[in-house]
Amino acid sequence: MSCYAPGAENAMTVAILFARADSHYKALAGVDVWDAERDARKWPGGCPLVAHPPCRAWGRLRQFAKPRADEKELAIQAVANVRRFGGVLEHPAESSLWIDQRLPRPGEFPDEFGGWSMEIQQYHWGHRAEKATWLYIVGCAPTDIPPVPRRDGRATHCIRPTRKHPRLPSVTKAEREHTPPALAAWLVELAAKCKGHNVQVQRDSGSIIAGGSAGTQGSASPSCGD
Repeated sequence: MSCYAPGAENAMTVAILFARADSHYKALAGVDVWDAERDARKWPGGCPLVAHPPCRAWGRLRQFAKPRADEKELAIQAVANVRRFGGVLEHPAESSLWIDQRLPRPGEFPDEFGGWSMEIQQYHWGHRAEKATWLYIVGCAPTDIPPVPRRDGRATHCIRPTRKHPRLPSVTKAEREHTPPALAAWLVELAAKCKGHNVQVQRDSGSIIAGGSAGTQGSASPSCGD
């Protein structure tokens, strides 16, 4: 399946990789959602993307996680796709994926792919917890991103109790994984701004190239947040 919209010459959509089966993205127009059933490893490429690869093997509590042996490869493939086709990858703040793949931390200069990172708090898009998140972006300059909302007040919940939030109730497992609808729409708008990068990749290659191999990575691994 191509990322081009049928009947619309040169019209591209935005691909969503590693989505939950009940993802909020499925309610949005102009997106091509790849959940576990569709298997994001088989995405053919050809348009900008929003990637939510599994993060339990990369997070702060990874020593307690029990990911499948091949699960980490999914995030590495997601980085490669974002660098090749443009778009945005979402992971928890301080994800060790940044060190492993030499991604610039928020505030650092862009890498050789033009990729840069920013930190957001999902609270400002409607999440009940702060949920600090890092975004790796290729194809859209910091000055061109959609307006970032500002929500007054404070989070009423936390992802899990910490010294910073010892008494706040934790959100549910589904809330930890879901991206708020407003943030999902914002990420799609951001990825759509990366079309220029995608067109340049296609011009350089002379064709639309598949985003990755079907390989042996598992397709049923949980998304990091969608």
